[in-house]
Amino acid sequence: MAGPELQQINTFLATFARRRAARTVELPGGFAALDDEFALSYSNNQLVIDGAPDPGALPALADEALGHMTHRLITVLDEEAGEACTQPLLRAGYTRSTYLVMLHGGPVPAGDGAQEVDLEALRLPLARRWRGYLPDAGEEVIRQLVDRRETGRRGADAVRFIGARTPEGEVASWADLYMDPASGTAQIEDLITSELHLGRGYGDAVLAAALRHAADARCGTRFLIADADDWPRHWYERRGFTVIGRHLGFERTEGTA
Repeated sequence: MAGPELQQINTFLATFARRRAARTVELPGGFAALDDEFALSYSNNQLVIDGAPDPGALPALADEALGHMTHRLITVLDEEAGEACTQPLLRAGYTRSTYLVMLHGGPVPAGDGAQEVDLEALRLPLARRWRGYLPDAGEEVIRQLVDRRETGRRGADAVRFIGARTPEGEVASWADLYMDPASGTAQIEDLITSELHLGRGYGDAVLAAALRHAADARCGTRFLIADADDWPRHWYERRGFTVIGRHLGFERTEGTA
């Protein structure tokens, strides 16, 4: 059974997805979060399972809710439910990924090496980074991946874009900070460093500033989500984060099933 902090985090994530969405569709065991303006963004158009689904029915539910999309994405917040859904979804052509819920503990750093920035300051470095990640993507895909960041403002009561700048003023590293001071919950999301500025401490500065902002807002539950199979999880562990739970993600591009 999930501990109270993991339950608090999962409630925050489900609420954030609902609030960020342009529209939602209720489904057995969860809901579809949809935004036609960003139809090429998987995270803006997905099923979020935060209850007890019928695993065998989930592929058909996804087809019904996301039938107008070129992708299927399902996020299952409860690990046990995700395990139960795995085989039906794999048989339906989905791939599975595991994501770690990582909670920050220990002292909060001073956080004076980065500050709040606006989306315009992020636009060029963020687009450059996405082109590096997705070299074959068209300009409309890149535009939506950049502009969708603005939709995060709807998701939580307090939203900050945190950035660390070079001496010349360029934003070298950045992250989103989503906070719900009423529940004391804060999420650090999409911490990215420009490939031009890797290894210079800018990511550390952004992470420290985000943690400080969250602590100053009385958010004692400070967390992030990390890919279980990617190196940043170890970087976060060295900075005071520990794994307290797992989410499962299932993805399929239409035509691959």
